[in-house]
Amino acid sequence: MAIESHLETLERKHGALEKEISDALLSPASDDLTISNMKRRKLVLKEQIERLKAAVTHH
Repeated sequence: MAIESHLETLERKHGALEKEISDALLSPASDDLTISNMKRRKLVLKEQIERLKAAVTHH
């Protein structure tokens, strides 16, 4: 159960970061470096989610 809970947490963070990126892209005051860093963090979360899902299906 702990893995599923962690997976849900990561998916919520991923979704929140996706919204934050979307909002930043609409804002003329946002800078490319900040957006790039957010996209990198989102990719890391996605990779963690995929690894956890693979671990759950293999058990």
